[in-house]
Amino acid sequence: MKLQDLDIIVTAPPAPGWGGRYWILVKLTTDTGITGWGECYAAAVGPEAMRGVIEDVFTRHMQGESPENIEKMFRRAYSSGFTQRPDLTVMGAFSGLEIACWDILGKARERPVWALLGGRMNDRIRAYTYLYPLPHHDLTAFWTSPEMAAESATDCVARGYTAVKFDPAGPYTLRGGHMPAMSDISQSVAFCKAIRQAVGDKADLLFGTHGQFTTAGAIRLGQALEPYSPLWFEEPIPPDAVEEMAKVARAVRIPVATGERLTTKAEFAPVLRAGAATILQPALGRAGGIWEMKKVAAMTEVYNAQMAPHLYAGPIEWAANIHFAASIPNLLMAETIETPFHDALIKGSIRVQEGFITPPETPGLGIEVDEELARAHPYTGSGLHLEMRDEPCDYVNGNAFEGGAPAPKN
Repeated sequence: MKLQDLDIIVTAPPAPGWGGRYWILVKLTTDTGITGWGECYAAAVGPEAMRGVIEDVFTRHMQGESPENIEKMFRRAYSSGFTQRPDLTVMGAFSGLEIACWDILGKARERPVWALLGGRMNDRIRAYTYLYPLPHHDLTAFWTSPEMAAESATDCVARGYTAVKFDPAGPYTLRGGHMPAMSDISQSVAFCKAIRQAVGDKADLLFGTHGQFTTAGAIRLGQALEPYSPLWFEEPIPPDAVEEMAKVARAVRIPVATGERLTTKAEFAPVLRAGAATILQPALGRAGGIWEMKKVAAMTEVYNAQMAPHLYAGPIEWAANIHFAASIPNLLMAETIETPFHDALIKGSIRVQEGFITPPETPGLGIEVDEELARAHPYTGSGLHLEMRDEPCDYVNGNAFEGGAPAPKN
């Protein structure tokens, strides 16, 4: 059995776009006619440029190879061009293709992917969700309203979720770490207070920041949030300053989580060595694929730390996360996004029930992709999957981070 053909579909979820502006889906077909699906998580180039990268990685390193030889194909891609170091875009391309290989292998052996990864360690996977606006909420006002966030959290708990994530400490600026405005700290405290009062001890609070702050700024903010006992302080500073993140971890009594922007064990290992985080959040469609993250999960065990797979993408990456999560002993929880489009794209083949996910028993990833639906929603915009803004922190008028892919302003 050899990898033969590649098809790439760039699909755009309908507004408001939870999960990003577009998802890059890949479909591999073997010479025996077995198809496998994968998803390449957001890269630093646009989808058409990314299409070229994916095609190059496939034809150069994978086409004609057995889908079993994942280690060999990884080493080819990782070493491409005399690099042997993490490359975000190349690894993003390889990761989606690697996920598709696992889907093929599971189908060929008539076993779910988790069964090929050492078996099922977890019969149920704890899910968490970002706080999204409810139907009656104002989409613009929601991101700065502790009251609306508390309503949304109450709704999540009513649906069985035991953890909710939110990130009220904007802005999402490309200018690197900044000192939070005092209003950002006050707003963050107000969110934690309102949500904690709404959910009590029925749910953990997961505080996100998107790597916005300087070391000192992250410490100021984190210490202000300590009375509300969040389960994690996510990516408090930009992700490449590992020793600085370790300073935050030592100064704040909230576990630090990071990893959605990291790729391969070469970037995750220093985080563990430095004590910069005790919760790692790989995005499997970017981080090197399922096999590479199994290695990272094993390293994480040694440091008595946990894994919480990240999701800001479509349901194929989510399916890969679920199989990975089912197979590891040090799982904390897995992010999920529930929208009608996510569900329809995989025909409801995996779902959250009462806040938990049961790993599928069907072969491969256990999903049925609605290819016609994916092709019916092509991406026609010019923006990247996610983008940072040019403007600096506003110390006068306050700041806001609109979750997801904000609608263009008129």
